[in-house]
Amino acid sequence: MKPPLRRALNLLLYLSFCLMAGTGLLMAYRLVPGSRGGQGLHVLGWNRHEWGDLHTWVSYFFAALVVAHLAMSWTWLVKCAAQGRAWRLAAGLLAGVAIIGSLLLLPVERRRGRGGPDRKQDVRVLTIEAKPHVASEEVVATVNPKLRSVIGSNVGGRIDKMLVTPGQKVKAGDLLAELDVREIRAKLDQATPVREQAEKDLRRFADLLTKRVITQQEFEAADSKARVARAAVVEAETMLGYAKVTAPFDGIITRKLADVGDLATPGKPLVEMEDPAALRLEAAVPEAIVDRISLGSKLGVRIGSNELEGVVREISPAADPNSRTLLVKLDLPTAPGLRTGQFGRVAVPVAETSVLRVPASAVIRRGQMEMVFIRDGDHARLRIVKTGKPVGGEIEIVSGVNTGEEVVTENAAALSDGQPIEVRR
Repeated sequence: MKPPLRRALNLLLYLSFCLMAGTGLLMAYRLVPGSRGGQGLHVLGWNRHEWGDLHTWVSYFFAALVVAHLAMSWTWLVKCAAQGRAWRLAAGLLAGVAIIGSLLLLPVERRRGRGGPDRKQDVRVLTIEAKPHVASEEVVATVNPKLRSVIGSNVGGRIDKMLVTPGQKVKAGDLLAELDVREIRAKLDQATPVREQAEKDLRRFADLLTKRVITQQEFEAADSKARVARAAVVEAETMLGYAKVTAPFDGIITRKLADVGDLATPGKPLVEMEDPAALRLEAAVPEAIVDRISLGSKLGVRIGSNELEGVVREISPAADPNSRTLLVKLDLPTAPGLRTGQFGRVAVPVAETSVLRVPASAVIRRGQMEMVFIRDGDHARLRIVKTGKPVGGEIEIVSGVNTGEEVVTENAAALSDGQPIEVRR
């Protein structure tokens, strides 16, 4: 490599190293990050973030120069060391110290620019007050349908048709399944002509009775035979109607327990269905707090992301001897996303207390820390707090603030500790 090119490379290498070290020390000791340092502070018109960007790019440039120097000047470096040219290294070191020192001695300015801590920020504040709060105990619960039916057949026979599948919506009276009941149809065919003959005999006996040819007892016997024949036909028709299994209400099929070719017998379930439009929440409430609940009372319910209000419709009169709980059923309003079998929680009120609550917009979260800004005269003071449960658009404050203090509720995220504020009314 030619000497002029080597000297230029060395010069750039020294200068980039000094600039990298100087900007790093400048950010570490003059533009210190923290609650106030580095916020609104400028050196030569640049803030900490701009000096940090310069430091990053100089570091990349320095790394590239090091690689180039090692690749192109390794032989020259060995030769310089052998000839004792240490003065060049000393001169480079002195130049680096001069550059670093000059950067550290540059004046630091505090600007009143946009977003600086000395700029007055327009805010709204709210006086913190103790508000009544009903302490509650959450009880786990399950969403179940109000209408659920296990449908079977009243007669025996082989299933000829199964017309539904799980998940299918049906209307009341829709045909679900049909049985092969040829024996019952044969009984109907036998009973029909017997009834017709009995009715003919009854009409003939009635005519003979008016002519006083037969006695009253003979007419009554013919009338009894006719009634028995009619009843036999009605019985056969009813049994034949049971061969068609229909839906008792509007709903959806949840399970299919039999299929075509299976033998249906009285009492054997064929399908299960429920009404998804009418749901309720069933909770096992401990006996120690069940007296806090009454029929018709409204309780807070949380199912997934839904915050609802359920109405108590049933309270079991007897407790489960194993779990010491009583079954409580609550009617649920219609809400999107509700399905049977979902997990839920019921808030059972146990006591009434007073808590401090602030609007959710007043709480700032940075990592695991939760903070609010309290008005201190014309300045905002940062206060670390511990929050509790959210209640509507407010958040419970467990610790960190006191009653009567004014909390910033608007533009809180744009504030820094000690920044002047102007309260808007």
